[in-house]
Amino acid sequence: MFPLKTQRLLLRHFHIEDLEQIHGQIFSDAEVMRFGDGPQTREWVHQWLVRHINGYKMHGYGPFAVIEQKTQKIIGYCGLFYFPDINGKEEVEIGYRLARSTWGQGYATEAARAVLDFAFNDLQLSRLVALIDPGNIASMHVARKLGMHYEKDVMLEGYDHPDHLYALNT
Repeated sequence: MFPLKTQRLLLRHFHIEDLEQIHGQIFSDAEVMRFGDGPQTREWVHQWLVRHINGYKMHGYGPFAVIEQKTQKIIGYCGLFYFPDINGKEEVEIGYRLARSTWGQGYATEAARAVLDFAFNDLQLSRLVALIDPGNIASMHVARKLGMHYEKDVMLEGYDHPDHLYALNT
């Protein structure tokens, strides 16, 4: 089960010691965070890590550290996120966010495919969704490469525009 290993990547649970790397590579980069809530503080990232580290025990999943095997550095995260209510339905989202230096190399698809296999084979989930900002063409491309299909637009609480919901059922 864990860690998950691909040809070039290792995916494992986050540890609190990952704070500096994940903050520096992902959450403090305005371009990486463009389709999210923007750059985040170190304190915010600490709380994010604590929440998801505790979530592994509750759900059996969460975001996983994506580590490039060649360098042994964290290059982002890819994992599963529980949503209790998306348009009245419980959903599990596959989400991914990688360092800018790795964009365009197929890492997002490689990591997401490993997480998708884990979700369907190990967790026995029957459906995954991806919530994607309509401007995030690269993320939509990854979702389609995973076999996901656009299903509908959804308006999430606190958003000022709807996201596209892509879905894949087993």
